[in-house]
Amino acid sequence: MLARLINVAAATRKSAAIRAAALPSSAARRSFRMERKAYDELHARSVNPATRNAFWQEQASKLTWQRFPTQILDMSKPDFPRWFVDGEINACYNAIDRHVAEGRGEQVALYYDSPVTGVKSKFTYNQLLDQVERFAGVLKDSCNVKKGDAVVIYMPMIPEGIISMLACARIGAVHSVVFGGFAARELAIRIDDVKAKVVVTASCGVETTKVIEYEPHLKGALELCKHKPERIVSKHREPTAVRPNLPARSSWVQLDWDTEVARARKASCVPVKSTDPLYVLYTSGSTGTPKGIVRDTGGYCTAMSFSMDFFMRAGKGDVYFSSSDIGWVVGHSYIVYGPLIAGCSTVMYEGKPVGTPDAGAFWRMVEEYKVNTLFSAPTALRAIRKVDPNGDLIKHYNLKSLRGFFLAGERADPETVSFYSKALSAQRGEEVPIVDCFWQTETGWTVCGVQDVSKKVLPGSTAKPLPGFDVQILEDAEGGENAVSSGKIMKENEMGMICIRNPLPPGALLTVHNNDARYISSYMKMHPGYYTTGDMGFKDHDDYITVMSRNDDLINVAGHRLSTGTLEQAISGHPDVAEVACVGAKDSLKGEVCVGFIVLSSKVDPDKRGPAVEKECIARVRELVGPVASFHNCYIVHALPKTRSGKILRTIIRRMVNGDEKWIDKVPATVEDVSVLHALEKVVQERWKPQ
Repeated sequence: MLARLINVAAATRKSAAIRAAALPSSAARRSFRMERKAYDELHARSVNPATRNAFWQEQASKLTWQRFPTQILDMSKPDFPRWFVDGEINACYNAIDRHVAEGRGEQVALYYDSPVTGVKSKFTYNQLLDQVERFAGVLKDSCNVKKGDAVVIYMPMIPEGIISMLACARIGAVHSVVFGGFAARELAIRIDDVKAKVVVTASCGVETTKVIEYEPHLKGALELCKHKPERIVSKHREPTAVRPNLPARSSWVQLDWDTEVARARKASCVPVKSTDPLYVLYTSGSTGTPKGIVRDTGGYCTAMSFSMDFFMRAGKGDVYFSSSDIGWVVGHSYIVYGPLIAGCSTVMYEGKPVGTPDAGAFWRMVEEYKVNTLFSAPTALRAIRKVDPNGDLIKHYNLKSLRGFFLAGERADPETVSFYSKALSAQRGEEVPIVDCFWQTETGWTVCGVQDVSKKVLPGSTAKPLPGFDVQILEDAEGGENAVSSGKIMKENEMGMICIRNPLPPGALLTVHNNDARYISSYMKMHPGYYTTGDMGFKDHDDYITVMSRNDDLINVAGHRLSTGTLEQAISGHPDVAEVACVGAKDSLKGEVCVGFIVLSSKVDPDKRGPAVEKECIARVRELVGPVASFHNCYIVHALPKTRSGKILRTIIRRMVNGDEKWIDKVPATVEDVSVLHALEKVVQERWKPQ
């Protein structure tokens, strides 16, 4: 098997016929900006029907295939494009084995850093391969997992989580990672939907100083779910003295991770079809049943290889640190598969941006592991700045290794981007590009983020689309979920719905698990021929895309449609404001008005400066957005409610200010701290009255 894979790889790399889409030289790729003409030509090749197959065949040739594809794209069902349909591949082999086969087995593959437990460790590619082979053997022999079976992974940020994912990929099983600590009902929904044969878990997670016992959640889920897993494999952790002790049932067997791994037979890679699912990852909106996003294997591996090389500029031997969690799409793409397929050393961090132990945690990680590329969220930077408003902690660390800093997850307000660009560049003694990029769980990898060397960096804009993504701004369809757009492409700088013309590139979602009809209604129906992102924004003269808000975050003030992003951008520029969230509230005269909630920087005394800051923010909106915003309601809160991935729960806040007493029923399972919502409700009740 191994020899055959290597031979196929060598043969595909020698093929001259598929070299039509040359990328910039290695030296040029150290820069995060491209010449406009070169980029435009490259992007055109990637989306033009006459050239896109050759482009993506070239990218696929950089991987190791069991059977190299000859049919690159199948568009027989236009809403369901399939990439590399006759290819066979294994994601685990491309993430680990091939690096060992190329002689880089002693390079560090994974650094693990857990300030909440005081544990640090590292795995070379050889060591990671050994652990993955063994756990794959556990799944295969002790759990009877076969190709195509589903495994739910309910784990904290520990190496065993990554090992579990790769072990599933190794034997052709489909993994579905559920964020550690999710409530029993949410876990049960996911177990039922994928019909998990096995659940892999741990005794607990640790958040700052709080231990989150997983046993009660798992017990509850197993009682609730209709489909009963056959095996539970649990990893015991030292922060808790209690090992998971699930109720005895004839429908499942409980296994201990360490015991099983110690006696396991190593399992080899199983080739799967390119279009076979690698994983199912559930979205976590504020309403409705979570959607299981299905990701293919060959297209996703190709997308990861390409995005790491072309966009992230990270490759063999580089150190890559994403501060996300493996329960989110960023964790899948840019902690696990992307960095490892690229041959990087990936950093897994079990901690927070602040409080573990302080707001210098990220900068300590960069210095200690000589991180070249950092990927985080604007929310994390705003949290750090709230505690360290002048960036003093940045000055304590050597950041010479840091070449680039990527942001995604929430809109990166220009003030935050500008502040950290200056602070990090000053400490490094050389520019640290901060690249704001736009993508979604559904797309699987970055949609926008390419900067043009001939254009000044625009903080607040996600710049140009990456190759493969044909992004257009379309007239929004009004009239509810059954509305269909006119298909009109908006003019420069006109607000509209951000859409991506079909076919989506390799690596994007295949469908919604077990629900093709929901896939069509959610993403393809409103704008025929396009994938609808649900985000509003505009495109400028240079094709830079600026994302302003979710579609349901638009506020209609007396017939004027305003983006919450526009309003928040005006407010966040105030030097005393750390974070802001704006929502629309019903108004009998204007239809809607905007209500803003702000979090002050830690250096500001809310009792002394609070009322003045509120008035100054109202004045800023009037000056920068205009009187049309009719912004008169701005209130200070201690914190903003967020999901664990850092997204602000604007939908819940909007329900609250509009007098919906049942807002608590709509709070997603991903909420970070529900007490923040109750504190915000008190402010609403005391200071705001729905009209």
